[in-house]
Formats: sequence, structure tokens, C-alpha cells
Amino acid sequence: MKLAILTSLFATSAAFAPAANTQYQRSTSLNVAVDTSDIKNGLTIELDGEPYKVLNFSIMKQARGAAKTTIKFKNLKRGTTIENTYRSGEKFETAQIDRKPSVYTYEDESGNCFFMDSESFEEVMVEFKAIEDQKKWIVEGMECDLVFFKGEVIEVLAPSPYVYEVVETEPNVKGNTSQGYTKPAVLDCGATVTVPGFVEQGSSIKVDTNKGEYMERV
Repeated sequence: MKLAILTSLFATSAAFAPAANTQYQRSTSLNVAVDTSDIKNGLTIELDGEPYKVLNFSIMKQARGAAKTTIKFKNLKRGTTIENTYRSGEKFETAQIDRKPSVYTYEDESGNCFFMDSESFEEVMVEFKAIEDQKKWIVEGMECDLVFFKGEVIEVLAPSPYVYEVVETEPNVKGNTSQGYTKPAVLDCGATVTVPGFVEQGSSIKVDTNKGEYMERV
């Protein structure tokens, strides 16, 4: 019975999903040797057997000697952050991760979230720490990307861009012609973004969920 309900939810969400929304595909990223010149935001590497995601980095050039790269990482298993400095050319190994498209179904009383694998229809439980950064963008029936490391979900990625409905915002002031006029808007997922003054309640807008920014009205 439960499988039938989940299968029905998946079929319904697929049928009515806005065309502009990203659809994920199952993929695997293998271990690859990289060095400081390959570092970029969002790259996941393996340090001491655990997955670390690059949040940001900076390169400091020196008058004498090689440049140094300072990298801020987030440990995707523990949720902690660290900042290390490396000499130019130091090597790393990317983490071997699997990405599986899965549909969000519900959240239990403990804050754990449940997804249905889009291919096998198996239910997957995701702890809050793995979804915390993206939770505000996720709505029931949304297909997300579950990121696995050694069989464990370490991150959940909401599709980007994605189309949401504005459920609350102040009305546009008649006669306000300022091109730079913006206002906050609450979306049907619960998140708040800054939108141009002409966007009204009930409007559908495209949002970059990676940056948390309004893109356009649709």
C-alpha cells in the first residue's frame, strides 16, 4: 500500500513538474587526482577518509617562492568547517560520490526527511544534517539529487533553477517607476527571496536555489 502511494506521488509530480525545472540523472564521480590549480567552489575532495566540499578559496601570491592557496572546506559527514593553507601544486584526491535522483515525500517528527529513489522506488531516509542547507527550497514531490559517499547520503541538492509561486509579498506601489525598487517575497516552499517591485502575489518566478536569488518572472 505504501509503495503504491509513493509510486502515485512520483507519477503525479513528474506529470505536473514545470518544464523549466532541472531534472537530475544518476551519475558517479570517481576518484581523480587534482592539485591546487584545479580547486573550485563546490568541488568535493576526500581528506583523511572523509568528504570535504570547497566553500571558497583564495590565492596569495608571494614576492618570493610559490603562491599559497587557502581553502575553506565543509565536512559533509559532520557539518563542521575547516580552513587550511596549501603550497601551490599540492595534490588532492576527489571523493568518489554517487548522485541519485530521488523524490521528496515527507518529514518525520525527528526532522529526518524521506525520499523515493526515482528508478528503484525504494525509500531513502536522510538525516537533517545532510539536508539542512537545502531544506528551505524543497517541497513535496520535488525531484532532488541525493549525494552518496560510501553508501551514506552526505548531501541533498535541490534543482536549480526552479519555479516557485509567490505566496506573500507587498503590493506594487502604483506610480513607483524606480528601476531599482525591490521587496521581499515569501515562496510556496517557505523561503524568502528579494524580487523586483513588479512581482505580485500569485506570480510564478524562477529562482537560482544555489545562490538564493530571483532570476525572472515566468
